[in-house]
Amino acid sequence: MAQVPQTFFDALAVRTWCGLALETLGRAREEIDAINVYPVADGDTGTNLYLTVESAVAAVEAVFAGHAAGSGPEGPTFADAARAMAHGALIGARGNSGTILAQLLRGMAQVLADDEAAHADGQGLRLALRHAADSARRAVAHPVEGTVLTVASAAADAADGAEGDCGKVARAAYEGARTALAATPGQLPVLERAGVVDAGGRGLVAVLGALVETFTGETPRAVAAGVVSVPGARASGGVVAEEPVGPRLGPDEARRDLHARVEPADAPAQGECADSTAAAHQDGPAFEVIYLLEAEDTAVARLRERLDALGDSLVVVGGDGLWNVHVHVDDAGAAVEAGIEAGRPYRIRVTHFGAGDVHTTGAERPPREPAQRAVVAVVPGEGLAGLYTEAGATTVLARPGEPPASGELVQAVRRAHAREVVLLPNDAELRHTAAAAAEQARTEGIRVALIPTRSAVQGIAALAVHEPERRFDEDVVSMTSAAGATRYAEVTVAERQSWTMAGICQAGDVLGLIDGDVAVIGADVAATAETVLDRMLAAGGEMVTLVLGDEAPEAIAEHLEGRVREGYLAVDTVVYRGGRQGALLLIGVE
Repeated sequence: MAQVPQTFFDALAVRTWCGLALETLGRAREEIDAINVYPVADGDTGTNLYLTVESAVAAVEAVFAGHAAGSGPEGPTFADAARAMAHGALIGARGNSGTILAQLLRGMAQVLADDEAAHADGQGLRLALRHAADSARRAVAHPVEGTVLTVASAAADAADGAEGDCGKVARAAYEGARTALAATPGQLPVLERAGVVDAGGRGLVAVLGALVETFTGETPRAVAAGVVSVPGARASGGVVAEEPVGPRLGPDEARRDLHARVEPADAPAQGECADSTAAAHQDGPAFEVIYLLEAEDTAVARLRERLDALGDSLVVVGGDGLWNVHVHVDDAGAAVEAGIEAGRPYRIRVTHFGAGDVHTTGAERPPREPAQRAVVAVVPGEGLAGLYTEAGATTVLARPGEPPASGELVQAVRRAHAREVVLLPNDAELRHTAAAAAEQARTEGIRVALIPTRSAVQGIAALAVHEPERRFDEDVVSMTSAAGATRYAEVTVAERQSWTMAGICQAGDVLGLIDGDVAVIGADVAATAETVLDRMLAAGGEMVTLVLGDEAPEAIAEHLEGRVREGYLAVDTVVYRGGRQGALLLIGVE
């Protein structure tokens, strides 16, 4: 992490800001979740903002790591860092406010990276904040005041009137946003009834506070989440006295207290929507649909019209062929089909706002008793996700080149809704990420055991012996033993020339990795897979597990099953379809 304060807005400042924003949102996440009542009272705004920024941080760090691995002494350019921040936020955006935050960061990056300058001064930051606020408002189908959009506009207005360096501009933007946030209860009745400020706006204030710290080295004063309205205060920007409502409560107590005070929102006025629509009423849409979309601008314009007719809370952000689409609808299938007509949707997430959940008050919602034990697993493909889900696990999908962040794992642990959780990362590189997630979950009172599985086939072996009725420690020992007794391998294709344990490979060579190291370099997938399998079975084994990727040759499973039958008596083989898992083939021998 770069040191603060930063003098100019350059690549190091982008890196510092992203890191500080993530830390700040991490501290405020539960508080923001607890005050989330609009547009849907689903208690996840803080988490969604955290995950969005975490994705931005990962992208920026990857750019810096890439330059550090090169031969040159120079790091990434300012434009590189700004674009990485925007791209990371775009592909990792979660929920309504997270999607809008991604567009705010993209709007800033469009200005900051426009002329390929080495850095930006106070004037550049003013222009970036203005463009960010305007572009975010355009991305929302039907903007409503009293939301994160209002807070962003107020920040830009305040920055417009500031003179001086980046520190002075950032502080002015922060104070303008803070004042606007305090006024949000006077603009949205649902906030006033609950006695809180807008959750998305509260998150943006935290992000702007991190920007102030980046350029001044000083942490701005905190913002109260609960406020009382001040008679006569102007909703559009008059300073509203902030005052905590009642005694300070913990996150869980705050959420219970909040839902006890929230009433169903008034029916939305014509055109109200998006960070943005009064979907907190009982008759709100049943599903939240989010996906990334590769499509042309003209196709996205038509998509906006179609999705706007299907539901509300419509936010479409991005550009240059890549978009993030967020909408609340009753017909999730129609929303996805609209994306297919527009281009290529992927990373599709559909969340059901179940009865007795976000469209009911706390008094109406029957508490759901947590399960005693659950398994949470990271899986590399849709096929394996289905297999793990059928076995009772809560899954987190890790697509090639897109490893999940710790916040996503924490969210999955919460979603499992159990007192005890066994966490299977299924990837050696995710061990530290999973450990951080486990530690976070433990602070929330959940007993978590992390089994350091390094492949999905080890996770399958662990899940096969999982018995929830056993004592927790006994179950964990049994699952750990089964995973450890499973050797794992994968067959993949080299993307570039590289030195390996088996020699030099060229781009396009077929690689066979055993226990994480390249052991075989070949030209044919089937032959390489057979050699890998023979080497693994040379040390013995009773069961072979084959997981086929989408691009694996059609006949490879039959070929390898035949090889096992002919050469290894009393060894069974089981075959699964993994989907888009990255590797052509995963092999497990236990």
